[in-house]
Amino acid sequence: MAKDLSKRPTVAEIHLDAIALNIDRIAERVRPARVMAVVKADAYGHGAARVARTATEHGASYLGVAIPEEGVELRKEGIKDPILVFSSPAVTDLDLYFQYDLTCTVCDASQIKPITEAARYHDRELVCHVNVDTGMGRLGLSCNDAEATIETLMNLDTIRIEGLYTHFSTSDERDKTFANEQLHRFHRLIEQLDAKQIRIPLKHAANSGAILDMEDTYFDMVRPGVIMYGYYPSRETTESIPLEPGMTLKTQVAQIKDVPAGIPVSYGRTFITSKPIRIVTLPLGYADGYNRLLSNRGHVLIRGVRYPVIGRVCMDLVTVGADCESGITVGDEVVLLGSQGTECVSMYEWCEWMGTIPYEITCSVSSRVPRMHMNKPE
Repeated sequence: MAKDLSKRPTVAEIHLDAIALNIDRIAERVRPARVMAVVKADAYGHGAARVARTATEHGASYLGVAIPEEGVELRKEGIKDPILVFSSPAVTDLDLYFQYDLTCTVCDASQIKPITEAARYHDRELVCHVNVDTGMGRLGLSCNDAEATIETLMNLDTIRIEGLYTHFSTSDERDKTFANEQLHRFHRLIEQLDAKQIRIPLKHAANSGAILDMEDTYFDMVRPGVIMYGYYPSRETTESIPLEPGMTLKTQVAQIKDVPAGIPVSYGRTFITSKPIRIVTLPLGYADGYNRLLSNRGHVLIRGVRYPVIGRVCMDLVTVGADCESGITVGDEVVLLGSQGTECVSMYEWCEWMGTIPYEITCSVSSRVPRMHMNKPE
C-alpha cells in the first residue's frame, strides 16, 4: 500500500490567501492591463492547479507555463482559462496544442511550416503569441527579422496571432538602462507594425521586476512570476507592491541527543562540538530541497527560538545545535522557512546563505514534500 505523504511531518504550507492578496495588489497596480499568472514549474513549487484557480479568481485572465505538458496538466484539472506556453514547440508536441487548446509561442520562422501542417491536419487555426528577442539572447525572433515574419504570419489561415511579447533581462537590477533599451526596441517594432496596419491584440513585456519599477512596460498584459508568490525578484528592485510570502516550510523534531564537547556531527566532521550541546535531528534533507549549501549556515525556529544548522545537510536529515537546557522535545514543530512566534527565517536569508534567488529556492522544494494548501481563518 502506498504511503500517505500527507502524514509526513515535513510539509510545505501554501498560503493561498497570501497569493490571492498579492495578485489583487498586482492587478490593482497594472489596471487596465490584464494579468497573466505565471504558473510554470508547478507554480514555482506552490502547486500549479490550486494557484491557477486562485489567480483566475482574483483577476488573472491568462496563465503562463514553460512547456506544453504543464498546460496539459492544468487542462486535466479542469482549468479552462487561456494558457500560453513560453517554450518553442517541438514538432512532436504540436498535437497537444490542438488537443488541449494551448496557445503557442512562435519564436522562429522555421516553426511556420510544421505549425501550418499540424493546423491543416486538425482543420483549425492555432492561436499564437510571437516572442521577439530585444536583448535577452535566448528564444525569440530577432528585431531585424520580426516585422517580415509577423507580416507573413498575419497572412496565413492556419495561425492566428493573438499576442506579441518580449522578455527583460535586467528589470530586476537597480540600473534600468538596458531594460529601457529593450523597451525602446519593442516600441519601435510596434510602431513598424502599426505603420503597416498590423494590430496585435495582446502586447506584453513586464515581468516581476518591470511590474514593480517600470510602469511604461505594462502594455495590454503583464506576466507576474515570483512576486505573485510573495517575494521580490532581487534586493535591487523597489518594494512598491507590498507582498505576503506564499510558502512556509515546516517539519518536526525527530530525535534529540545530549553530547559532550569534542563530538563530530554529520558527514566530513565539519562541525565538532566545543561544549556540551543538544543535537536536534530533523527528518528532511537536500532530497527535499533543504540545500546542502545550508550546512553550518542555515537557521531554524523551534519554540519561537532561532537555532543554527550544524554539520553537513544530508540527503534525508539535518542536524541543529541547541543548549541542553533548551526544553526541545521530539515532535516539536520546526520552521525552516517562514515565521514562528515573533521570529522569522526569511527567504532573503536563504538567498544569502545559498548565493541564489527566491525562484530557485521555492522550485527546489521537491515533490516528496507534501503541499498543504490553506487559507488563514477569517
